[in-house]
Amino acid sequence: MTMTEPGVGFRRREEADPLDVVAPARLSPGDLVDVLRAVAAEPERWRPRVHHQVSRRYYERVVTADDHEVWLICWDVGQMTLLHDHGGAAGAFTVVTGTLLEDYGQPGSGRLRQRRVSRGGCRAFGPRHVHNLVNPGPGLATSIHAYSPRLNTMTYYAVLPGGAVPVRTLSVDEPEPPAG
Repeated sequence: MTMTEPGVGFRRREEADPLDVVAPARLSPGDLVDVLRAVAAEPERWRPRVHHQVSRRYYERVVTADDHEVWLICWDVGQMTLLHDHGGAAGAFTVVTGTLLEDYGQPGSGRLRQRRVSRGGCRAFGPRHVHNLVNPGPGLATSIHAYSPRLNTMTYYAVLPGGAVPVRTLSVDEPEPPAG
């Protein structure tokens, strides 16, 4: 609300207040699994985009919506992420070819757990989830990932005796840290 003239009183402001921050709409981790299953069930939508590179993971956004985004990520043998979060976004991923190994936990937790996610496997997580993914081989892997809201920051972590501690936070608009 703003003051119009002295003595006249207050009136509601018609224009948007730049101090009012509207949180983006969110899908739950379960909703994201449903989104992934729908995208994975339409291979003609993502299979032509599969491209594996030896030098780095290949990724491409396949869905952009107001409340979520979906990425295709292609993994050569041994390629991995750094331990990271998704900047407060919930997420889910499914493996459509090959296998991924996930180390996961929560910031500050004393230890990370590990799980293998094979073809057809799907994992969902909330906004406090940290993880590292790697393609352990022996072949190529391809996965589809969904985030809600869309990615805008990612924090990278180091595992110390006291647990996973944040090292650096980056602004992002893709699931890969900026080069440099």
